[in-house]
Amino acid sequence: MLLKVEELRVSFSVRTGWPFPETHELRAVDGVSFDVREGESFGIVGESGCGKSTVARAILRLVDSKSGRVVFSGIDITSIPARHLRRLRPRLQMIFQDPAASLSPRMRIGDALAEAIRVHAIASGPDIDALVRNALAEVGLPPESANRFPHEFSGGQKQRIGIARALVLSPSVIIADEPVSALDVSVQAQILNLMARLKKERNIAFVFISHDLGVVRHFCERTAVMYLGQIIETGSTRNLFDAPKHPYTRLLRSVSPVPDPEKPAHLDVEEGEPPSPLNPPSGCRFHPRCRFVTDICRSETPDLRPVGAGFVACHHAEALPPAES
Repeated sequence: MLLKVEELRVSFSVRTGWPFPETHELRAVDGVSFDVREGESFGIVGESGCGKSTVARAILRLVDSKSGRVVFSGIDITSIPARHLRRLRPRLQMIFQDPAASLSPRMRIGDALAEAIRVHAIASGPDIDALVRNALAEVGLPPESANRFPHEFSGGQKQRIGIARALVLSPSVIIADEPVSALDVSVQAQILNLMARLKKERNIAFVFISHDLGVVRHFCERTAVMYLGQIIETGSTRNLFDAPKHPYTRLLRSVSPVPDPEKPAHLDVEEGEPPSPLNPPSGCRFHPRCRFVTDICRSETPDLRPVGAGFVACHHAEALPPAES
């Protein structure tokens, strides 16, 4: 297994209230586990604030985890010293959600790509320029792009630059955090096709984070669904979206746009706001919004267990009626 995440937990201290603020623990990621195989695309979906991006940053140790392990190529990167982690950095790269914010406005594109190569001592001299030109060509940008500044590019081109910056280090895993959410649909298709081609040609594994089920269905072989810091369903992407077992996965699918104006939408959800992550409900965290809720849902937290071809954290997954298509 190339990447394995085991019982990962990330918490933040949050001060709320006035005039006497109190400190609370926000459990952004609460016991998340999954694995990614070599050359595989693994999707993570869920509402904004469910912990998807925090999982991505914790894998790369951009934020500190409270407990759990992230094992990459047999090495537990959550516990190794920083000097050893730096040697692994080139193999674990990230594409950020906002390509403009991830590029320095004062640095030419060629210098931004070359900086990573120099920092990790991958090449020197003329070889650096050759790697930069090859990376730009691989993402469909002309060589003269290296002499331009970020403000001279469109949103789609900036995202291509973000991909090129990851590629110059020859990574084994790329974590893509909402890489197409801010782009036009036509540009989204170009970026997705680019990443699919790179995955096939270079055998790169992707952890693909998104709230767009259509994009995830197109790009990912397996998918995990997150809710309030926990994975509540996981399995093959096709099975997960064609026959969802968890009520929350049904909700996500029901509100996903359907390209058929004659087809009515079915919302499998009770009215009400999502619970606060500062004070999650007892038992199943989805129970205040679930129309299948019973007493056991309110009192006991369901385990992520095998149900059909996937894994589901729901007390009643086997007994629920089939989801409406």
